[in-house]
Amino acid sequence: MTSKFARLLLAVVLALPFTSFAQTASTDPGLPAAPSAASAAAAAPDAAGGATGAKVGTINIEQAIYASNEGQRDFEGLSKKLEPKQTELKNMNDEVESLKKQVTAQGDKMNEDARATLVKQIEEKQKKLERSVQDARDEAQTQQSEIAQRILQKMAPVIVKYAGDKGFGLILDTSNQWPQGPVLWAGPSVDITKAVVDTYNAQSGVAAPVRPAGTKPVGAATGTKPAGTASGVKPAAPTKPATTAPAPK
Repeated sequence: MTSKFARLLLAVVLALPFTSFAQTASTDPGLPAAPSAASAAAAAPDAAGGATGAKVGTINIEQAIYASNEGQRDFEGLSKKLEPKQTELKNMNDEVESLKKQVTAQGDKMNEDARATLVKQIEEKQKKLERSVQDARDEAQTQQSEIAQRILQKMAPVIVKYAGDKGFGLILDTSNQWPQGPVLWAGPSVDITKAVVDTYNAQSGVAAPVRPAGTKPVGAATGTKPAGTASGVKPAAPTKPATTAPAPK
């Protein structure tokens, strides 16, 4: 199971508006591998043993992880943890941009040696900035993956039991859109994402994060993940659950 992680959370670190670095972003890593059917079944033997139904369901594992109370708590905590690094990187970027403007504005008035020294200084600071951004990205992605893996391992038995109790014989993951994912199209009536999240929240005992009045929870209702923009984090508009492509005509 693969999925784009960098645009889910922590875009404040992963998508800062660096003039020359923005186009060299690395490929986003995927979600942690889902537990095998055997391991999930072992965690919920009664449900797995009775999973002989004919119904087919879908679940967006990615959304389920982020929409869970535990996921919202842990990912928001990680985002706050990385805020000092965001500030540090922004200050470094501002310094580089300021020096570039200085060259543009005063370059013709500077002697050749002074201009060459300033240009070299910009190049060195730019390289340091790019290394720092890459290190921050790698660290953020590693910690995101660790959180997602931990939640997924605990959520897998819940999915298996829910499927068995409700008579499902097959559950497909819709985290990736077709053709990267297995589902061309699926209607919301077969989606069990919210039901699994509700069940998982009840079992985990983790309370929903407390937010100021009027603030919409991350992934509210549909488990929609937040998406990053070039200037920071901006919640994505809710998407239709489990619909990975327009309905075939």
